[in-house]
Amino acid sequence: MKAGRLKVKKKRPEVIIEATKEVGRPIFFSLLVIAVSFLPIFALEAYEGRLFKPLAYTKNLAMLFAAIVAITVAPALIILLVRGKIHSEERHPVSRFLFRLYEPAARFVLKRSVLVVIIAFLLILSVIPVARKLGSEFMPPLNEGSILYMPTTLPGISVTEASRLLQIQDRLLRQFPEVERVFGKAGRAETATDPAPFSMMETVVLLKPQNQWRLKERWYSKKIPRFLQAPLRIFWPDRISWEELIYGPGGLDEALRLPGVVNAWTMPIKARIDMLTTGIRTPVGIKIYGDNLAKLEEIGIEIEQLLSQVPGTTSVYAERAAQGYFLDVKIKRDEISRYGLSIEEVQMELMAAVGGENITQTIEGRERYPVNIRYPREIRDDLDKLKKVYISTPMGTQIPLGQLADLELRLGPGMIRDENGRLSSYVYVDLAGRDIGRYVKEIKSLLKDKLKLPAGYSLSVLRPV
Repeated sequence: MKAGRLKVKKKRPEVIIEATKEVGRPIFFSLLVIAVSFLPIFALEAYEGRLFKPLAYTKNLAMLFAAIVAITVAPALIILLVRGKIHSEERHPVSRFLFRLYEPAARFVLKRSVLVVIIAFLLILSVIPVARKLGSEFMPPLNEGSILYMPTTLPGISVTEASRLLQIQDRLLRQFPEVERVFGKAGRAETATDPAPFSMMETVVLLKPQNQWRLKERWYSKKIPRFLQAPLRIFWPDRISWEELIYGPGGLDEALRLPGVVNAWTMPIKARIDMLTTGIRTPVGIKIYGDNLAKLEEIGIEIEQLLSQVPGTTSVYAERAAQGYFLDVKIKRDEISRYGLSIEEVQMELMAAVGGENITQTIEGRERYPVNIRYPREIRDDLDKLKKVYISTPMGTQIPLGQLADLELRLGPGMIRDENGRLSSYVYVDLAGRDIGRYVKEIKSLLKDKLKLPAGYSLSVLRPV
């Protein structure tokens, strides 16, 4: 027998090692390709970057170690663990089925490789115009199952008017079938962590599960019997979305457009995160820095007018930093000396009559409630009535306040913000239907072209990071 016809039978480990060498390099590079495909995730910013970068790090590390294992540990494990008859690739039933699927396509690509490369290059070029029109930051907010409605009114609103407005808003919100419960508040607690005036309200709206929301109106809603609509609704979502509930026709935003009220819609957890990161309670905000409150207010109103014209803006409100109402009492020293009164005595009586004075407290279990005494509201709700408030003299006579002091209503700063040693004022911007990245870029360009800041004044556009 000729030597060329001799067929030396290789041992099983040798066959496995040769097969492993043959597929080791393709497996190694396929894993590297998967790892490289995750590199764009590292370019993400803000919420998207913080959410997905840990995933990219984990995935790439897993691919790295998998590639190392594929060329080191895997061959040894195959020799130890693979047992039984090994079929050739051409005879294996699964491989034969896959060959029939991709072999024609592979042959076509290999024969016309130049044409395929040109077509792929043209496809890449064709998506460039579309990609340039895309915005950025399309990260949808996590649905918390609730809405935080934060309307803002002009400063100087009274406690009674704020309470009445809050009741109207709660009543309108409860009319929607998607709303389960509503709880609103105006003002703030006795803490410096939430310095919210009466003009800034917060209402938490708890929603029902989305499968209980209203059905969308479709073209077939009134033309086809109800039992035949079920198959059609499989292909189209049949419930209104979170955005449609708020900004859609007849939605919450449209129903609560009350005179003198600027709406802002967010979610409780998201709002707190935004406040902690930027200090602004809306998706986009502008901080104006300067040395004069009146000038800050003037710049804020100008920005408000400019941004209201930008597409996608649902509401914009600039703080009226110097429009708080104050009662200025100028005591006439010569008059009070005539009746034997001191400035402190007049001030204390006026404070007790108008502002009230705690005289005791009630104890109910572990709870303590102060008891406050002051004049009825109908006696102190008008400037002329306040002038008729009587002040007691040491001789026991009662003298009207209007005779002892001049009373005047004045405008002044309701709240003074100070950051980095400079006065500041905020402009709150709420948007819908646009991505934040492109919107912020557009308003920055608009403010740069049309807003002329005086010397010594600056602004910064804030967004969630």
